[in-house]
Amino acid sequence: MLLVILSCVLVAAGYAGMRGARQYLANRDFHPVRVPAATQPASDARAGLRTGPPQPIPTQADAPEPTPTGVAAALAGKLTAPQLGPSLSAQVLDATTGDSLFARRPDALVAPASTSKLVTAAAVLAAHRSTDRIRTTVVAGAEPGTVVLVGAGDPTLSAAPAGQPTPYPEAARVTDLAAQVRRALGATPVTRVLVDGSLFSGPAVAQGWAPEDSPSSYGCPITAAMVDGGRDTPQSAIRSANPDLAAGSALARALGGAQVSRGRAPAGARTLGAVQSAPIGVLVEQMLRDSDNVIAEMLGRQVALAGQQPASFAGAVVAIRTGAAPLGIAAGTGMHDASGLSVLDRLPASALTQALTATRARPELRSILSGLSVAGWDGSLVEQGRFTGPSAGGDGAVRAKTGSLTGVSSMAGVLTDADGRQLIFAFVADRAPSEGPTREAIDALAAALVHCGCR
Repeated sequence: MLLVILSCVLVAAGYAGMRGARQYLANRDFHPVRVPAATQPASDARAGLRTGPPQPIPTQADAPEPTPTGVAAALAGKLTAPQLGPSLSAQVLDATTGDSLFARRPDALVAPASTSKLVTAAAVLAAHRSTDRIRTTVVAGAEPGTVVLVGAGDPTLSAAPAGQPTPYPEAARVTDLAAQVRRALGATPVTRVLVDGSLFSGPAVAQGWAPEDSPSSYGCPITAAMVDGGRDTPQSAIRSANPDLAAGSALARALGGAQVSRGRAPAGARTLGAVQSAPIGVLVEQMLRDSDNVIAEMLGRQVALAGQQPASFAGAVVAIRTGAAPLGIAAGTGMHDASGLSVLDRLPASALTQALTATRARPELRSILSGLSVAGWDGSLVEQGRFTGPSAGGDGAVRAKTGSLTGVSSMAGVLTDADGRQLIFAFVADRAPSEGPTREAIDALAAALVHCGCR
């Protein structure tokens, strides 16, 4: 049940990273994802005297049921805010019963921005166990001294030197691959590294991505082999224009230097080394909390492969749509990528609440809940003054995924109202006049639900 899951999931604070929203947001410096000690509060002035991550607020067993009339009354004054623009889609559900408490155009196709990652998360967790890992290998090339890095779609394989932290927690290391290769080859020197990215097909960027999206701080070409989220170095702010070759270069450096180019692994080639990514569930949490577009697209390829679709943008969206359907998620046919970065993406707001509702009966989807940002604590809900001023009561009570593109501001998640009842919500304004005020207006809608008993 969702209540049990929400009460048991501990929100791991501190995945400090980048949001996958372009035009409104400046390209910020890259800060490696970190998992701080349990006593480390978020790096936000509002953290004050906090000594640990906020615990999920349990639903009271006798919490009164909210009513549609009560929810409508709570939202009424906020829904007319001009900052929301002329196109608002919204839905509020009772998390216990699944009953609809409020709906405004919930089935209209709207631009979701990064909230679409909720649908991607549900699809990948339905296709894979949360404990599954992505295995990257190095095999022997056709000629002596040649090795082939075979990309398998791990976005977080790291080029960080041994003994130094990786940008993404639990990431596999190129140095470990190189050590295995050296042991396997013995005295044979490596003079050439080929990078085999043939697992993926189709364009490396999606329809609807602007030229400035790839490479950028939040996006890059999607290739089967990459390191550190598609960066040339673990510390790079801007991601790589050639992430596959950056991965090959990292392996070449770890092997003492070699020429790097693209190529194919020979059929039946001997495996020289292999490493595994963090569990899929961890990657899902990182994708959601940091709104990492590259992780989203790489996970979308994993859904495609599991669904026997081409590992491409087109194959991924087909597999996500078909994989989400048995979960009760009606995503429609408007997705063009797995991340929500494309300006052409369209989803109904109801698909977002359906993705969250799906966790009620499916514990395997719980990484969706633990990956949501916490208002006033971490991820995108601690940035840019979220839930401040009149909306400050949302701190700790709202857990959500946000999305921002030019003209789009969205948020979908779970919250606890004043009576201790948990609600599922989605608000999407896709003709937003300006980012900051629209974001504040959406925060106000969520805070209104937190403050009300809605009876």
